[in-house]
Amino acid sequence: MPDKPTTAAGYRSEQVELVRATCLHVATKLGDIMDELVVIGGLVPSLLIKQDELPEGADAHVGTMDLDVGLTLALLDEGRYKTLTERLRRAGFEQDVNDEGNPTRQRWKIEKQEKVTVDFLIQPSLPDDKGGKLRDIEFDFAAVIAPGLHLAFQDHERVSLEGKTIMGEQAKRDVWVSGPGAYVVLKSIAFRLRGENKDAYDLYYLVRNFGAGVDDVVARLTPLLGDPSAQQAIDYLKEDFQHHDGTGPRRVAEFITGGPDDTIQADVMGFIGRLLARCTM
Repeated sequence: MPDKPTTAAGYRSEQVELVRATCLHVATKLGDIMDELVVIGGLVPSLLIKQDELPEGADAHVGTMDLDVGLTLALLDEGRYKTLTERLRRAGFEQDVNDEGNPTRQRWKIEKQEKVTVDFLIQPSLPDDKGGKLRDIEFDFAAVIAPGLHLAFQDHERVSLEGKTIMGEQAKRDVWVSGPGAYVVLKSIAFRLRGENKDAYDLYYLVRNFGAGVDDVVARLTPLLGDPSAQQAIDYLKEDFQHHDGTGPRRVAEFITGGPDDTIQADVMGFIGRLLARCTM
């Protein structure tokens, strides 16, 4: 799979619509399993924040090139992942391949107008689980270990998707989507693990534009702060986003403009700073 773009210029509005249509298709095919899944990753901001009702001065979210889905541990314990993979195959999905042509057991693809991929993630549950590594579930199925994922099953929202699936069918389904508090945790940790510009941008975009202001994000994040993953995320935010030239503000600016930008970096610091001030009072 080619590397994701490092700047906003590499993202197209048509791509996010394909990912949304893929999410709707998945929901129509997985049916009762959907209650044990939660949408995370780059699609979340455009699902939680109405793109036609943005705050003044806010741009539309650039979107995403893939669909990230978190799994409950119960799905594994009950062996229902086999039902999941069977339904995926019947829905037209197959395992993606890496640059060497080998199957990627955590990433599935479907190809219509163009390829769209679905990545599966799971929370750590074994002593040697490390964020970003693969958790083997079966010989043909795995999931990426995502610290803090369990919080997306505590702070989540049911969002209604309606329109055409990637197969061209008209449909309407509800899907669980990570709430803003859990999203801040997941993106803070993801940024620390892989340092991608897009992770910093997604985090900033949600904090800046969700609800009526930063306090609405804080209200959803505060109940999670007793969890070690949430506390770790707060520590990462303090280290990565509190300096004008810190990795967080700089990489948001680089993602949006292709290089440093004092205005953007100051804006990132301001919004994340207000979040931190309210979470650590």
